[in-house]
Amino acid sequence: MSQAKSQYFSHRSIEDLYLQPLTWYNSQPSNRLSHIIDDAVLQVDTTQRKACTRKGVDILYDVCVIATGSRANLPSCISNTDMDNICGIFCYRNLEDFDRMIEYSNAQSVKRVAIIGGGLLGLEAAKALCDFGIPQVTVVEQNQWVLSRQLDQIGGEMALDQLKAMNIEVFLNSRLRSILTYEGDGVATCKGLILEDNSNHAFDMVIFTIGVTPCDELAKASGIDTHDQGGIVIQPDLKTSVDNVYAIGECASFQGRTYGFIAPGVEMAGILAFNLSRGPLDRSRNMTVPDTSTRLKLAGVNVACFGDHLAGNKLRGKQEPDSRQPRALSYHDPFSGVYKKYFFTADGKRLLGGIMVGDIKDYTKLLSIYRQRKPLDIPAGQLVVSLLRQEDEFDGDDLDLQAQVCSCYNISKQVLVNAVKDGCQSLGEVKARTKAGTGCGGCVPLATSIFNSEMKQLGHAVLNYLCPHFQKSRQDLFMIVKIKKLTTFEDVINEAGVNPGSIGCEICKPAVASILSSLYNEFIMTQTHHQNQDTNDKYLANIQRNGTYSVIPRVPAGEITPAKLKELATVAEKYSLYTKITGGQRIDLFGAKKQDLPNIWEELGLAGFESGHAYGKALRTVKSCVGTSWCRFGVGDSVGLAVELEERYKGIRAPHKFKGGVSGCVRECAEAQGKDFGVIATTKGWNVYVGGNGGAKPRHAELLATDVSKEKAVKIIDRFLMLYIQSADRLQRTARWVESLGEGGRHGLDYLKSVVIDDALGICKDLDDSMEALVGTYFDEWAEVVRSPEKRALFRQFVNTDEIKEGIEIVEERGQRRPAEWSEEAPPLRFEVNEIVQHKSQWKWRKVATAADLRISSHGTTSIAVNYSDTQLAVFKLANGKIYATQQLCPHRRAFVLSDGLLGETIEGNPYISCPLHKRNFTLTEGQCLTDNDYKIITFEAKEENGGVFVKLPDPEAIDAVLGTRKWVVEQPTKEGRGQLSHHVDIVAPLTDKDETPTLMLENITQGCMVGNKNLDW
Repeated sequence: MSQAKSQYFSHRSIEDLYLQPLTWYNSQPSNRLSHIIDDAVLQVDTTQRKACTRKGVDILYDVCVIATGSRANLPSCISNTDMDNICGIFCYRNLEDFDRMIEYSNAQSVKRVAIIGGGLLGLEAAKALCDFGIPQVTVVEQNQWVLSRQLDQIGGEMALDQLKAMNIEVFLNSRLRSILTYEGDGVATCKGLILEDNSNHAFDMVIFTIGVTPCDELAKASGIDTHDQGGIVIQPDLKTSVDNVYAIGECASFQGRTYGFIAPGVEMAGILAFNLSRGPLDRSRNMTVPDTSTRLKLAGVNVACFGDHLAGNKLRGKQEPDSRQPRALSYHDPFSGVYKKYFFTADGKRLLGGIMVGDIKDYTKLLSIYRQRKPLDIPAGQLVVSLLRQEDEFDGDDLDLQAQVCSCYNISKQVLVNAVKDGCQSLGEVKARTKAGTGCGGCVPLATSIFNSEMKQLGHAVLNYLCPHFQKSRQDLFMIVKIKKLTTFEDVINEAGVNPGSIGCEICKPAVASILSSLYNEFIMTQTHHQNQDTNDKYLANIQRNGTYSVIPRVPAGEITPAKLKELATVAEKYSLYTKITGGQRIDLFGAKKQDLPNIWEELGLAGFESGHAYGKALRTVKSCVGTSWCRFGVGDSVGLAVELEERYKGIRAPHKFKGGVSGCVRECAEAQGKDFGVIATTKGWNVYVGGNGGAKPRHAELLATDVSKEKAVKIIDRFLMLYIQSADRLQRTARWVESLGEGGRHGLDYLKSVVIDDALGICKDLDDSMEALVGTYFDEWAEVVRSPEKRALFRQFVNTDEIKEGIEIVEERGQRRPAEWSEEAPPLRFEVNEIVQHKSQWKWRKVATAADLRISSHGTTSIAVNYSDTQLAVFKLANGKIYATQQLCPHRRAFVLSDGLLGETIEGNPYISCPLHKRNFTLTEGQCLTDNDYKIITFEAKEENGGVFVKLPDPEAIDAVLGTRKWVVEQPTKEGRGQLSHHVDIVAPLTDKDETPTLMLENITQGCMVGNKNLDW
């Protein structure tokens, strides 16, 4: 639980650390479960079987379980009196410690912190303080390397390199002698420390993380045996020296040892719960020596150990070889920062333990092998080198059912498999039932793989439904829309949806919108279609990480005149845009504010530019070399054909983006064989290639036709693209689509040839006619906005003011302006309404917009952003007329973008907004994040009345203190404010006269329409 406690620095919520919410405890029948807080048991009367509390309450029991935990150790040179009398020194143990640290750090503008102890807890504390925004964090370790209980010297040195990369300084071979103090207002305050080598070091705060001592005072006061080294002595059945009294967790001493981490405590609780509730025929369970295997779950530090991981220590000092002694295999790659050392029996048949640094992806599998205690079925060396796997190949199938998946709660693969077999239909349900993935989160990828694999084995994965709102594939839906001539999302959901009248979700709405565009190509910014578009299509530009947009005009085949280049430069300079040449021979203009987009398009249009559709799942570019226009090797007019193809297919929407290429000879300068479709000139005509792409899984295009005429090449590409549009899955690239064709996904190219060249299905004329009809519908979408005052109005930042607000600092780099980087370690934020100090009874209805601003109608959902004092709000209207309001700030990346997202609803009808950046989904009623419990937003009551839109809000100063724009601007840290971390970016609150220390508000997904995942690769 230590890492979970460290997250307290980010959310400051005790409730977020509960294993169950308070409502769960309160909902239990009083005769089954009751709880008492703000009181302590002082003695257990084992004769009368009652526990006596400080407040005089006597609790009668049949069975008593002591789980009093432990307290922090102090260095020998520090007394409890010192802890009380010296300001600025703390233990890293409980929430009271954390609250006092946070309060002291803010009050004293702490810049330098020393952490005494370089073990697991010390490194975790160091990382938490870095995330909290402390510029200089130093770990003081008495041994020769950090994590000396988990790693050998080589591993410790490599872990040290990882810490240094995070700007954490480490003093090795250093032992604390005393604390340096100064007197201020009669109070001793920490100003540094003295080490045993007499060196002095200045620090504003010192934190001790040197282990724990069991809290066994209650046992001593009750006459229960305790161990000389501390801890309540327990037997294998967890019973103490007194009948009917048991002890578990960090207060318990088993075989002379106590254990200060969660896994043994969970194991003890499970054994005791089983024994106390077992049936008459069940055999009781006993405790065995706990496995101390562990994985350090800190971003940037990848360390794990398992089994007898320090068996190498037993080899030291051996004068004669021993045929029974363990033997080690090591792998050390200092360039990649990877170190592995595994120990085996002398014959190499059994794995005894190991150390892993840098690459720990095999930890779960190796831990399972170790725990089985079985002979290896592969050479030992393969475990060290690790067999190479294709991406996503490891799905847990080769794990034993008893393999531990979640170490926080001791959850095996068997438990997850059983949960799926018992009816869990999503990873979220599995997590709720088993608690796997709800601790540190490190097991979520493996748990996800096991879940997907088990669902597949049970036959569930063959149902290729678009989402819960449409229990049909994208291909089936396309045919329904085409045959029944459906023209709106409302038509489609009513005809083919699970719940007619539903507003859909962030998966099905863009998918249906794409199908409608592929069939009819109506303007996507009409009110009927606008709110079904994903954010890029919604505003005809690519949203960037600071909420601004990029603009890419079309440059067919990369051919552009000097005059047009000048116009691009003029526009870029006028609107302070970052410019970059794209891989598709175009020029990208980054950083355009939403409200400036229509003006930018207007000026580009006057210069002869059109939309490049870089924002859509549509044709992007057709890249070309200069071919016979200039090249001495060219045998074909590649520029001319590329221009013709790009002009033909521009604006066509498809299941995914697609690109083309045309090369004038076999030297292939346009890389046509790396495109969705490509054409290469030959001395006899053109060769046509299809199904290639770059990206995460590059694929070389395959030769579909040889030495055909230009007209024939265009006809083949027409049919290829139209068949792809009609039959591919949602967000399926042409490469994966071609691979899926044919019987069982084999011989896809042969199948494609038979369809589009040989007309084996007799559909070539239909494909030709469909393409001709589609290309004939083209219009420039940018120009449509420019000529419409109503459409231009949709691009305002706020509907109630012309004031412009920036959400992220702009920095200069290499002569251009770009947004400051996000902090990779920024913590998740849960905004709660009780953070607003003004009570809700004092809030007032305030008019924030007009009904006309919200475009209230029956055509579908709408959304707007409004400004209230320094706070940005998002207001939403559903098709049923209900109005909702939330904060505009997404707590994931601190971007003011929620009003630009997609409105959706769960299958139960609960409405939510999906953030346009990373698809975190927040309910409009309670603000809960459906895709990640680490996040939450504040919602507000809203209504339409007498032509106005009203939101019930607190006074400006009360809401600004929690949600104000200036409070959440992402800023580049100053040298003075961040010292050694000045080259990093943190998310900080504004500096004020009262608060000289930037306050870091610390960042930390599953299935269905409510889940941010790789399937939402928009």
